[in-house]
Amino acid sequence: MDSKAIGQFIPLILIFVIFYFLLIRPQQKKVREHKAMIDAVGRGDTVVTGGGLIGKVVRVLEDDKAEVEIADNVTIKIIKSSISAVLSKTEPK
Repeated sequence: MDSKAIGQFIPLILIFVIFYFLLIRPQQKKVREHKAMIDAVGRGDTVVTGGGLIGKVVRVLEDDKAEVEIADNVTIKIIKSSISAVLSKTEPK
């Protein structure tokens, strides 16, 4: 391979490096942070679901489900990965 052929690949390599640092790496970090947030959800936490429902976690079922109270005596079962934010954490006793 001569130097001219290598010179043609340098812009492609630079584009890949830029995409990695601007798109791929931040997305992986965001996924890790969301997984850590989901793993830390516990009873008494106030959460927002992906559908926009706000409620309090009544109990955590198995590893991937939770029961959330969205109104007095109204509870729903959700998949924990559908939780988009934790508004307030309950301190462990």
